[in-house]
Amino acid sequence: MLAKKTSKNQLTLPKEIVKSFPNTEYFDVSVKDRKIILMPVKITRESFTLDKVREKLEKLGITQGDVAEAVRWARKKKQ
Repeated sequence: MLAKKTSKNQLTLPKEIVKSFPNTEYFDVSVKDRKIILMPVKITRESFTLDKVREKLEKLGITQGDVAEAVRWARKKKQ
């Protein structure tokens, strides 16, 4: 299948390709070995994601102090 680049550097994806990603609006675009790679991305509200992370931490019994200690550990200089 071919996709043509427009004068505004836009590509239109062929219908057959788009059918494989029915609810995808955004793609992460990268280049590897001179190939354009499109990865579907699901955009979520930052607060929604943060709430889920906090909920999971609470369920696991991880406290704010545990997180602070982990950050201190990760930031300490290697010898």
